[in-house]
Amino acid sequence: MRPLQKVWVALSLLALLLGAGFMAWRQGVIRQPPIRIGVLHSLTGTMALNEKPLVDAVRLAVEEINAKGGLLGRQLEIVLVDGKSSADIAAVEAERLINQEKVSVLFGCWTSACRKAVKPIVEKHQHLLIYPVQYEGMELSPNILYTGAVPSQQIIPGTRWAMRKFGPRVYLVGSDYIFPHTANAIIQDLAQTAGGEVVAERYLPLGSVDVMDVIEDIRRTKPDIVLNTINGDSNAAFFAALEKAGLAHIPLVSFSVEELGMKAWGGARLSQHYAVWSYFQSLPGEENRRFIRAYQARFGADRLLSDPIEASYDGVRIWAQAVQSVGHSEPVYVNQTLRLQSINGPSGIMAVDSATRHVWKYLRLGKVLPNAQFEQVYASDMPLRPEPWPEYRSRAAWQRLLEGGKP
Repeated sequence: MRPLQKVWVALSLLALLLGAGFMAWRQGVIRQPPIRIGVLHSLTGTMALNEKPLVDAVRLAVEEINAKGGLLGRQLEIVLVDGKSSADIAAVEAERLINQEKVSVLFGCWTSACRKAVKPIVEKHQHLLIYPVQYEGMELSPNILYTGAVPSQQIIPGTRWAMRKFGPRVYLVGSDYIFPHTANAIIQDLAQTAGGEVVAERYLPLGSVDVMDVIEDIRRTKPDIVLNTINGDSNAAFFAALEKAGLAHIPLVSFSVEELGMKAWGGARLSQHYAVWSYFQSLPGEENRRFIRAYQARFGADRLLSDPIEASYDGVRIWAQAVQSVGHSEPVYVNQTLRLQSINGPSGIMAVDSATRHVWKYLRLGKVLPNAQFEQVYASDMPLRPEPWPEYRSRAAWQRLLEGGKP
């Protein structure tokens, strides 16, 4: 073989080897396993109506990320489980998602009972939970990112607004678990310092429809305003009973009922019904309009959006941004940069507060319209700093109060 031929053969073989190597590399990139994420929400039980749309919010964010090439060259894959409106089941499923399904993050929970059941699981495994719902505060976990409001961003300013507008005599009704009890302890403080009066404080078991004693109590005490922290479908019975009893004219402020709940449970039939959130579907702005179009195009033109839906959607985006920033999807690495993230969301800028692992959020109050949308009647000028422990007491004093002792 002539020298020139030898060179040509060598070059040809080199080209074949390089081509084969490139194809193997390309296929390896394409075939990289997906990044698995756990979605832990109640698909059945008393909380199902609230939580199913949050699954869709996570799904929308994941599909948008995958359409742009995924994260770190890998697609995201959802592993969905049903918490069945049970904190005990949620804890078992969280353990399984982490140990058996090998997910990189958990998105989930609505009730504080669920979150508190999952909290020790993610802490034990140095894992990560993104929690999207407003709650009572009094918590800071190094393994949870809280994208919902705390009392300093919802309960406290919302109660002050309501008492200024409607009067100082307040009736408290809520579900019988952590969030309503803690929220009402805060409201008791606010009423006392403002010269107001809590005329009664009543609780219903989650899922209960036995509301007539509460209705008769409201009729008897004649409060200026009712502050509602009932969660789940018990609200349907409560709203219907208020209307039937001729009490629809009494101002009612709900802290846990969003657009979907208002529509499903008849809350829009009450003429003086208000809600306190950081996001309403009716907000102006191109980012919100884009979000609404995308959500309704994917899940139905008649689907309503809400604050927890937006917080779930943005929670995925914040986590994905942190993954991209650190170049790894393992929770221990993501957690190092998660506290530094901020995004422009449908409700405005959402920035993580590095000291508390909560996000800065606007306060918005809306009056419910017949179509279950909200007419915004008040909003804060800027996002409010999260204070998981309201600063007018020490953490130790709050802990004593929550444990049933003196503050």
